[in-house]
Amino acid sequence: MPPAGPRPLLGEPVSLDLLNTWWVVQGSRQDLLTSVEGLHIWLADNDLGHLLPAAGEAPAAGAPDPSATLRALLGARDAIAAAVRAPGSPDAVRRMDAVLRHGRIRPVLTAEGPDESVEFDDPVWGPAWTAAYDYLRLLRTAPDRIRACQHPDCVLHFFDTSRNGTRRWCSMAGCGNRAKASRHYARSRESRP
Repeated sequence: MPPAGPRPLLGEPVSLDLLNTWWVVQGSRQDLLTSVEGLHIWLADNDLGHLLPAAGEAPAAGAPDPSATLRALLGARDAIAAAVRAPGSPDAVRRMDAVLRHGRIRPVLTAEGPDESVEFDDPVWGPAWTAAYDYLRLLRTAPDRIRACQHPDCVLHFFDTSRNGTRRWCSMAGCGNRAKASRHYARSRESRP
């Protein structure tokens, strides 16, 4: 299993977690997906490791190529980012559709009853399609709850699951506390003679 990733926010829906493979540390933008190792970390973080051979293992016949999977996933991240930035824009729609055309959900009947099976035209597209499809699920569920952190130095995204839908920060412990500390510092400087 790959080592735990360095990212500050985990546990978001897979589409937003893919966006969160970009983050900022001390003003410097970081990117988990600069290598196949980062791909394996992201897949493990999202319980998608079954879609690729384990890091260091020789791929079985017909298994997806990790480098090609990484390229497809980067395309999906760009598509989701475009859709979050400009929902419904022709460019965002085109980019999302370019990823989504590589998979489909097929209804099936099993011994246990009705079910669905996900099929990809090429297994390379499995993680990318899964993330793009998840974004559609979020849009169907509650598009107004797809949020960017409001801290000016943060680039992370989250799905607001708070009861009243007013979450503002990716993390209250991180960005929320930094914002509160900044406001406190500004007030204390204003009150000094």
